[in-house]
Amino acid sequence: MTTASHAWGSAPSKRFDAIAERFRGIFSEIGDDSIRHDLERELRFDDYEVLKKVGFSRLRLPEKFGGLGLTLPELFGLIIELAQADPNLTNAYRSHLGFTEDLLNAAPSPWRDAWLERIGRGETIGSGFSEIGDAKLGTYSTQLTRDGGGWRLNGEKYYTTGSLYADWITLGAVDGDGVPVGALVPTKAEGVEILNDWDGFGQALTASGTARFTDVAISEDLIKPSALRFSYSGGFFQLVHLASLAGIGRAAALEIARHVAERKRVYQRSNAARFSEDPQVLQVVGRIRGAAYSAGAIVLKAAEALQAAYDANLSGDEERIASANRDAELEVSQSVTVVSNLILDASTVLFDALGASAAKRSHGLDRHWRNARTITSHNPRIYHDRIVGDFAVNGAPPAPNGGVGIAPQTEKEKSEAGSKHVTRRVILIGACLSVSAQCKQDSEIGQDLP
Repeated sequence: MTTASHAWGSAPSKRFDAIAERFRGIFSEIGDDSIRHDLERELRFDDYEVLKKVGFSRLRLPEKFGGLGLTLPELFGLIIELAQADPNLTNAYRSHLGFTEDLLNAAPSPWRDAWLERIGRGETIGSGFSEIGDAKLGTYSTQLTRDGGGWRLNGEKYYTTGSLYADWITLGAVDGDGVPVGALVPTKAEGVEILNDWDGFGQALTASGTARFTDVAISEDLIKPSALRFSYSGGFFQLVHLASLAGIGRAAALEIARHVAERKRVYQRSNAARFSEDPQVLQVVGRIRGAAYSAGAIVLKAAEALQAAYDANLSGDEERIASANRDAELEVSQSVTVVSNLILDASTVLFDALGASAAKRSHGLDRHWRNARTITSHNPRIYHDRIVGDFAVNGAPPAPNGGVGIAPQTEKEKSEAGSKHVTRRVILIGACLSVSAQCKQDSEIGQDLP
């Protein structure tokens, strides 16, 4: 693996390289096998476990709980390096890292400390929030209902990233009154079924398929004290994606440079006798590397804003908290389209540096674009640009990220729907009256049809 000192920019801290060294050999081995895993669509269970054993799941955990106590810039520096090896694994750990952040921002309590201890023992968490049914925005179709002294969980989730690898699923549901509830669910519990049915053309090894819950028994201690996430969660989860893109850019830059250096044949129109000396080819390679460098620098700068938000949360100063969290969301949103464009462009133009042989499946160069395109599709970047523009022009703070769902009807839509319903009834009854009294009777029976 190329270290941060090899022209990728300054490390996020003086101690970063010393910390990263314990992981870089493993990252290198993961990267060496990434093309084969991609071609065979083989999930990376062994690599996930190896990362867990060397502490990747405990990066932000306080040292007293067995963690490394990394800052957020240090965390994102390591995410970039793992993504260079395989961005599937960064996504598989994304929910676990986010749940850890939930705990670090929570008030001290026995519940919080119990989960910090679980993570310190190496237990990991997958995701269970997204649904693809007809649940409305801000709510869930998945239900947690009281069952004696505990709960019963029923429902289905999708995009359950990392859950096939993990010990637990953190999820959102609603109770019997429709109130949002958060819970932790053992992945091996009776009634839990996790499928590897994510069929995307990129990020295929993240275990992001369906999870089904059928009368799963949930004890009271597995219910979260609050269903709310930590205050800068939107920026945090988005920045994991951007760090993954930066890592993809580094991998693409290094791989295309190696292929160009090894190529012996030249085109008739080449500018040099050796392909590796053709200035136009070198320009393409340099452009790709420059994009990767810029993406990484932007990610680490935005990570500083997240760190400021975390520090503010611990201060208890409400004005400082509001300001720092707003700025963190804005700095990440300002980065989204820029980083996305840099890496999507780099993973496309890299083919211009090699010719037709770049399309060989055995080279695996296409996985960079497929992975980058998939990551940039998760949270539409067009909205980030609008949010930033609205703040710049109107001073509007970023709205909370409420997920995906069916938008509730506005009062105007309800009124229009009611008018259409009345009109339909009038037309139906009028048509029936013109035929027979029996038809009128039928219309009255069916008058409540939507």
